[in-house]
Amino acid sequence: MTFDADLILVGGGLANGLLAWRLHEARPGLRVLLLEQGPVLGGNHTWSFHEHDLSEAQQAWLAPLVSQRWDHYRVIFPQLRRALRSGYASLLSGQFHRCLTERLGDAVRLDAEVATVEPQRVVLAGGEVLRAPAVIDGRGVRRSRHLALGFQKFLGQEVRLAAPHGLDGPILMDASVAQHDGYRFIYVLPLAADRLLIEDTYYADGEAVASEALRDNIAAYAAAQGWRISGIEREEQGVLPIVLSGDMEAFWREANGVPLSGLSAGLFHPTTGYSLPDAVRLADHLLALDRWTSAELCAAIGAHARRQWRERRFFRLLNRMLFMAGRPDRRWQVMQRFYRLREPLIQRFYAARLTPWDRLRIVSGKPPVPVGEALRALAAGNLHLKGSR
Repeated sequence: MTFDADLILVGGGLANGLLAWRLHEARPGLRVLLLEQGPVLGGNHTWSFHEHDLSEAQQAWLAPLVSQRWDHYRVIFPQLRRALRSGYASLLSGQFHRCLTERLGDAVRLDAEVATVEPQRVVLAGGEVLRAPAVIDGRGVRRSRHLALGFQKFLGQEVRLAAPHGLDGPILMDASVAQHDGYRFIYVLPLAADRLLIEDTYYADGEAVASEALRDNIAAYAAAQGWRISGIEREEQGVLPIVLSGDMEAFWREANGVPLSGLSAGLFHPTTGYSLPDAVRLADHLLALDRWTSAELCAAIGAHARRQWRERRFFRLLNRMLFMAGRPDRRWQVMQRFYRLREPLIQRFYAARLTPWDRLRIVSGKPPVPVGEALRALAAGNLHLKGSR
């Protein structure tokens, strides 16, 4: 059989894009074909990570793709304002597209709409068939009856201001804003002296995004800070899964032998929804493989995803606390309490590397929600079986 590539990556989003970037650097002899149904790689997104999420070696190979770095960030709550001296960085999809297309060249195919994906074959919408010993499907969130989900939904605008904004670092959460539709906060990235990305974000039970209302909220927030918007450069929106409970074995059986990556594989931080650190780790994890076949990749990625699932059980418990305990307009209290903890613990939380003592510290003391509701949320580990979400 003649193969068109050694590896076909279906979906040109973050996980597959980073994998293609890493393989080109570390295994240049591997023929990779990256298929994206849209006109650009990465769509219209901003991806971020914390300094301590990645090793120095990982940060080094990722560095050309990083658009912005800061040495600190702030959080704001009704009863807490805090600056954390931890580095934070962001990738913007425009730079992501430019870097990958320059490095990968003809290995990228844009506007490639895919009809079917099989372990060694991809059929495009026009009927063209592409073959490879290995195919990885990384086309984003995969809905499954084996996962019970809440949602983090957001709309962001990159705005140009009439005057400098005065920020010297990001605001990751400003939860001093009015609370509705679950836990709400504003996220702000300073991209230049007169340019900001402002996102209105909700941890909500439903996934519908009221776009016009969120645009109005962004305008009102900017005005309240004294920022006069002179233009909107771009707009992005999304809905990220926040897992409350699930069956990872059954979730992976649905793949029918096709290796998965990124959100499709369930590889994202269970509570924050951040997916970049897991995408970087997966790329490095796969470099150690000797054989690149779909069977080998499916086994390796599946084992990696299941291990992460087991290790992150505590985060799903916290998610249930956030979504199920207390009134929706008081859920900010859970996060405010968390941000009073020591900074090294917060760093390990974002990196999904909590110690047993960290877990004990997070749940010790008086809970910021009614005790009975907190206990019910902690015990509700089988929501996916009840069909409640």
